[in-house]
Amino acid sequence: MDSTNSLGPDKLYRRCDPNQFTFKTTADVESLEGLIGQTRAVEAVQFGIGIRQEGYNLYVLGPHGTGKHTAISQFLEQKSATEPVPNDWCYVNNFENPQKPRALRLPAGQACVLQQTVETLIQELHTAIPATFDGDDYRTRKAALEEALAKKQDEYFNNMQQRAKSENFALIRSQAGLAFAPLREGQVISPEDYQKLPKEEQEQIETRLGALQNELQATIKKIQQLERKHRENIRQLDREIALFAVGHLLDEIREKFSDQPAVLAHLDAMQNDIVDNVDDFRKKDEDVAPVLSGIPVPRALQGPPSTRRYQINVLVNNTTTKGAPVVYQNHPTYPNLIGRMEHIMSHAGTLITDFTLIRPGSLHQANGGYLIIDAHKVLRQPETWEALKRLLRAREITIESLGQQYGVINTISLEPEPIPLDVKIVLIGDRMLYYLLCEHDPDFSELFKVVVDFEEEMDRTPENNLLYARLIGTLAKKESLRHFDRTAVARVIEHSSRMVGDSAKLSTRMQGVADLLREADYWAGQHGNGVVTAADVEQAINAQMQRNSRIRERMQEQIERGTILIDTDGEQIGQINGLSVLSMGQFSFGRPSRITARVRLGRGKFVDIEREVELGGPLHSK
Repeated sequence: MDSTNSLGPDKLYRRCDPNQFTFKTTADVESLEGLIGQTRAVEAVQFGIGIRQEGYNLYVLGPHGTGKHTAISQFLEQKSATEPVPNDWCYVNNFENPQKPRALRLPAGQACVLQQTVETLIQELHTAIPATFDGDDYRTRKAALEEALAKKQDEYFNNMQQRAKSENFALIRSQAGLAFAPLREGQVISPEDYQKLPKEEQEQIETRLGALQNELQATIKKIQQLERKHRENIRQLDREIALFAVGHLLDEIREKFSDQPAVLAHLDAMQNDIVDNVDDFRKKDEDVAPVLSGIPVPRALQGPPSTRRYQINVLVNNTTTKGAPVVYQNHPTYPNLIGRMEHIMSHAGTLITDFTLIRPGSLHQANGGYLIIDAHKVLRQPETWEALKRLLRAREITIESLGQQYGVINTISLEPEPIPLDVKIVLIGDRMLYYLLCEHDPDFSELFKVVVDFEEEMDRTPENNLLYARLIGTLAKKESLRHFDRTAVARVIEHSSRMVGDSAKLSTRMQGVADLLREADYWAGQHGNGVVTAADVEQAINAQMQRNSRIRERMQEQIERGTILIDTDGEQIGQINGLSVLSMGQFSFGRPSRITARVRLGRGKFVDIEREVELGGPLHSK
């Protein structure tokens, strides 16, 4: 055999010389900021979060354990800290159409201020309005209106009495109303005496009675008009008194939000509704909310039912937010992502809802910032993926009930006003899923134009070896591990090449490296070492192999016992020994196999072996 083509032991394992490092332990090296070996991914992330055009959302792809989640979170946190805090959002009642609640946008931190201010206002109105209506001014003015009505009614009645008397009739009041009775010599004629009157006289009395009844009907209409006018005057008085009680309180709120036209318009609508329904504040309202046994009642439903329509439902509160929000949704169901409308069972057993039961989703919380979602999880949720694409295209969040869409729930629901959407979506998944979406979903490439591809390996150079040492030191400081000496660092680098299966490369799957560092720290503690040595790293590697090598040992045992026959010396025609690599979880090992072949005299023609065993396609065979 030509020695130049032989594979010697020195080529099977590439050692790392610890003397190339100038430090004694990783405590002496500078901490590492960011990732190593991910130049392409870092540039893609910086571009993706920097560009603000429509459709430039990010898809982060790469194998598990390369630090995708950590890296993306760090980049987004750094970027978001320099960006402005987004607005607050809340839903309020639409007094013209309660089925379509209105969305209010306020500066960060102002939604809760508005909510608390309105709650205080409603509490004060429950005291101020009854006190105002119990005041002397209101009683005096109302009594004057009632006295004027009574005086005018008496005037009409007296005039009608005089008119009846002139026609020799009496105007009598009874439970049935007003009636006329004929008189003779000042006395009412009884029915018996009336029947004894001559027919001509009866006809004259009937004629005069008909005329009086017509005049009475006209007088009654005038009195009814007076009563209607009186009721309108009372309502006008009530509105005036209510406006006096409400106006100055609302003026104080208007001063706080004078730069918010939408809030001022809502306060005007609320004032008109309070004035129109002032009786809701004058009567004692039972503070009873619809409840379901064992379920706490929302805050908005704990007040008097007649005044809940004035509550402010804060959907997004950015009071404590620093910069733009970065939200990670671990369970991206339809309600968790887009929001939902809750229902409460009333005493009658029906489901009820209102604008105070609208709940936000992750899109609301991340609006104006960034939302991180696992691609596999969002695709497994019914209707969530399609809904997410629809909202990204429309650039607004519309809360809809899945039950309403499919006709499962027939209760009356709400149609909340959509909220403008300005968010950067970051999907995290693997490469296969990315290529499948590109191939089968035409909307995907339009909405997720930035691909962030994380590498599994990087070149094994002296510069990268030093970066690896800094990475080990950074992880040790971050997780309070013992520091590693130069021999331990060299052994970790050697094992990193073994993990990637290439002596010229290093693994960038930091989860496996971090696990090795933690276990080496454990064995250093067991040995009483102040720092981690190469022996501690070696024991950690061996312990990992030992925990996962049961299947490998059983196969070797079968070979040793002769259950599986593997010849290791001598020669055989048409037979060689091969080695197949089996991967069991995170552990891989070699399994020897016998490979045989049969040879026969041919017919002088070429035979395509791959075609015969149906392994070659038509292009290859051609």
